[in-house]
Amino acid sequence: MSDLEQPQIYLITPPEIELSQFPDQLARVLDSTDIACVRVALATRDEDRLSRAADAVREVCYPRDIALVISEHVLLAERLGLDGVHLTDAARSVRKVRKDLGDDAIVGTFCGASRHDGITAGEIGVDYVSFGPVAQTPLGDGSVAEFDTFEWWSQMIEVPVVAEGALDVDIIRKLAPVTDFFGIGEEIWRADDPAVQLATFIQAMK
Repeated sequence: MSDLEQPQIYLITPPEIELSQFPDQLARVLDSTDIACVRVALATRDEDRLSRAADAVREVCYPRDIALVISEHVLLAERLGLDGVHLTDAARSVRKVRKDLGDDAIVGTFCGASRHDGITAGEIGVDYVSFGPVAQTPLGDGSVAEFDTFEWWSQMIEVPVVAEGALDVDIIRKLAPVTDFFGIGEEIWRADDPAVQLATFIQAMK
């Protein structure tokens, strides 16, 4: 990525969504700025709830020509006609998922803070690698994807990279020159006005 390019926004849904409200909220955010991709990332494992949520989000995204992927659920991605899947097991299932979904599908994967996992995933055919969290958080195992990882990746690796998890204005400002995408989710959804919060983040990228 050249220094002149501003990172793109990769929007992540909250882990729980209220179907009577979230589609309108999402539409307002999508209409407020350019969004490259949306990920359905619900905490539930209930197939019916996942399917209804993905359908509702798709009805907002597709008329706006915005790509839509779902976390982990490869079969649902295929059944619901989504653009692809976001994996959470680094490089372990990339090869099989690529074979199942085909070359046209978006296949990305979360690699925590591991450059090695990212490189492996890139070599076997992911469309993007995401690293995170980018700051300390009580969740997970305490590992943090450091600035150096993104800087090195942007200089050495062609596969697009996503920074996600524990983002704030200062971190976004720092990482903007060395990442292709920011994976932004609860950082905006817990704000009173998600579109305004997102605009604040975008301003920090400039």
